Amino acid sequence: MTFSLCARESYTDEGDEQTRFGVAVTTRLAAVGTLCPFISENGAVATQSVVNVDLGRRGIEYIDDGLAVVDALEALLNADGGAPERQLHGVDSDGEFAFSGEECGEWFGHEVGDTYTVAGNLLTGPDVITATAAAYEDSKDGDAPLAKRLIGALAAGHEEGGDKRTELHVQSAALLVETTEDRPAEPYYNDLRVDATETPISDLRDTYALARESYEQSLERYEEGDEKQSSGGEGDAS
Repeated sequence: MTFSLCARESYTDEGDEQTRFGVAVTTRLAAVGTLCPFISENGAVATQSVVNVDLGRRGIEYIDDGLAVVDALEALLNADGGAPERQLHGVDSDGEFAFSGEECGEWFGHEVGDTYTVAGNLLTGPDVITATAAAYEDSKDGDAPLAKRLIGALAAGHEEGGDKRTELHVQSAALLVETTEDRPAEPYYNDLRVDATETPISDLRDTYALARESYEQSLERYEEGDEKQSSGGEGDAS
């Protein structure tokens, strides 16, 4: 299951400290978004290589219950007889964790940074992980939404070679973003999947652009509706 990135970011919204989490993944198989990425307002987890979906699902459940990401994911791996074939990594509000089993497909490896993790297997080489991590690091000081920056990080790894199984032309990509911020409407561009394509990164980028445009248009429409009601416009019975 090729490569993925989990990230945690702190920011301030109207004077309140908030945290957002993101996870993004791409592979040379269809529908990776149904198997690999898991997220909540408390953390992000990616399960890959010989995928055990329960590791991601239960990992997030444990984190939501208050268990640290390190303790949560280590406990799940210790109980998993297939752990040598797994890759599992993630972040929570306080830490990071990454594991690559010794039986993952070459090349495999991971990198743990300050507030993020990157892992991959069946890659063309370590440059894929290095480039993904570096691109995310370089984007952290920018103003772009996390979803857009996650796509940029995947693109950097993809350009370095990505998944080495070039005989598999069907590919996919996905991203998820969650935040502790209480918003009136969740941005459409924070939960995106491209399930079957030959150009996963460019298609995910196009999907993001359209989803963001749709979100902004819907906000404008609802704001215009509120203005009409507050000014006694159409639909006001007074």
